[in-house]
Amino acid sequence: MDIKAKVEECVKKITSDEELLAKFKKDPTGTVKDLTGVEIPEDQLKTVTDGIQAKINLDNVSGGIGKLFGKK
Repeated sequence: MDIKAKVEECVKKITSDEELLAKFKKDPTGTVKDLTGVEIPEDQLKTVTDGIQAKINLDNVSGGIGKLFGKK
């Protein structure tokens, strides 16, 4: 499984849907399982979930920093 590709795919879906983002914040593992639709081994599931959380947090931080410098 290409974990990086799964992370990117899930991030795109999660960040484009407020309801899905709220669900992910409450239950990251369950949300990832629902999004992928495949049975992912627990060790890979944790890696995918951690990657998604890191990417979402990084996007939020960089967006906030951009606003400080007048970028939208």
